[in-house]
Amino acid sequence: MENFSEEEKKVLSRFCTNTDKPIFCLVNLPEVVSGALFSRYSRSTKSLRRVLLDEFINKQESGFNEIVGFSASQGDSQLVAIRKAEEFYERVLVGYGDDSVAELGGAHIAIEDISNIATKAIQDCRIGLSPLEKSTRYVYFNQKEDGKYRYLREERIMQSNFADEYIRSMDLLFDTYSKLVDPLTKCMQEKFPLSDGVTERAYASAIRAKVCDVLRCLLPASTLTNTGVYGNGRAFEYLLLKLYANELPEMKSIASSAQVELGKVIPAFVKRSNDKYGLGTQEYMKETAKEVGSVLAKYSLHDDTASQQKEVELVHYEEDAQSKVVAAILFEHSDKSLAELYALAENMQEEEQEKILLSYIGKRQNRRQKPGRAFEHAHYCFSLCGNFGAYRDIQRHRVLTQQRQLLGTKHGFDFPSELSEYGFEKDAREAIENAATLHVRMREKMPLQAQYVVPLGYRLRWYMNMNLRETYHFIELRSMVQGHKDYRRMAHEMFLEMQKVHPLFASGMKFVDMSESSLERLEAEKKTDKKLEELKKKYGK
Repeated sequence: MENFSEEEKKVLSRFCTNTDKPIFCLVNLPEVVSGALFSRYSRSTKSLRRVLLDEFINKQESGFNEIVGFSASQGDSQLVAIRKAEEFYERVLVGYGDDSVAELGGAHIAIEDISNIATKAIQDCRIGLSPLEKSTRYVYFNQKEDGKYRYLREERIMQSNFADEYIRSMDLLFDTYSKLVDPLTKCMQEKFPLSDGVTERAYASAIRAKVCDVLRCLLPASTLTNTGVYGNGRAFEYLLLKLYANELPEMKSIASSAQVELGKVIPAFVKRSNDKYGLGTQEYMKETAKEVGSVLAKYSLHDDTASQQKEVELVHYEEDAQSKVVAAILFEHSDKSLAELYALAENMQEEEQEKILLSYIGKRQNRRQKPGRAFEHAHYCFSLCGNFGAYRDIQRHRVLTQQRQLLGTKHGFDFPSELSEYGFEKDAREAIENAATLHVRMREKMPLQAQYVVPLGYRLRWYMNMNLRETYHFIELRSMVQGHKDYRRMAHEMFLEMQKVHPLFASGMKFVDMSESSLERLEAEKKTDKKLEELKKKYGK
């Protein structure tokens, strides 16, 4: 943990529920400041509290003092007010029995020094929570703390016979990552020299993103990271329940610490996570998982042979999707029942349906202009097999259903061509294969813990079930040229699969970017320069 001076602690205590623990909540900050703070935090090697001190409180040009208007007494009065409010909220909850009241109170929480396995468990709770995670694209993960690389020394692993081998394997991955940062940066600078009209800032950011994109495949899932989450009380209650019920000790520890901190700002909303009702729900979750495992034991669900899996496969969709969507469009402009309108749509000529659908799609000017909710009546289920690094980015989409299998090594590794191109393949493969060998051995004894060993370049399987409206958002966003090439490729394939079965729907996706780019972030960084220049003109230095 980072140590702060007494003066820094005094200042931080006004805005953080503690100054000496890795899990804490923000208080006394306007929502806009909290949002900006979490955004900056995701692209920094600093802790949230250090970012708050260095880049908000102590940075005069940030205007923090004027925005927040803090005084020495505000922190205390805020917490007193929260304690008084708890009695009121409890009366409302008991008097009306309406859990939705818990959605009226929210909190920002920072959860630091957790593994990439834990961030996925947190982000699995899609509704009511807005997570932001430290990016593998904008910061290097080669720092040490007290002479040690920053990865989780998981409780059960460190008590097992695998402990020494685990440390050696994780250190080798981080050593290799760290060793390749500088030489790969030089190679990228030679391949993509600074061109006219590009600022040093934009160029440096684009090169760093490229290097990070290539090297992230080496980072193990045990890599420690930070995540910030904003959510309402009901969503946090469910998140804590799921973490408490998880079999991994790391999850239970996060739940326990998070409940203490959330209890300081939204106490009435999270207290049931671990009371007699919460404990009962936790037991239900665990017993159900165990029973399902027992029932499924007779089926042959595992294959030890190497997997050959399509990266993207459209598993199912509705044959009558067009009629369903047309009926929903008609519904808004009618007083007939949906059943009657579906029958009407079914009997329409193809040309009639097409005319209605194209008018509903409209003349879209950018990807943010999406067709309306009638498009939520068509659904697609995609089976995906891609590397864990790409999954981390894709999983953050919340208006859909997705589930993943355990992270492992049997589905192969996405090896970046740049490592071979510049002569770094031998070192990289040695570290990767070393981790894979350990994973296979650990998987027999502790399958959940074995996930921590796996580098982000290994593939896993998951599925995504989404409606048509979400496919517009997902495919257009994730095909953008500045995105990571791994998930861009998957977005392209999803578009092509959808185009085969529903070409009319696909024709409305005007902003799917199928182009190729070598230095993905450069154009986006140039746009950032332009925005910075505009802000300078508007507000001065």
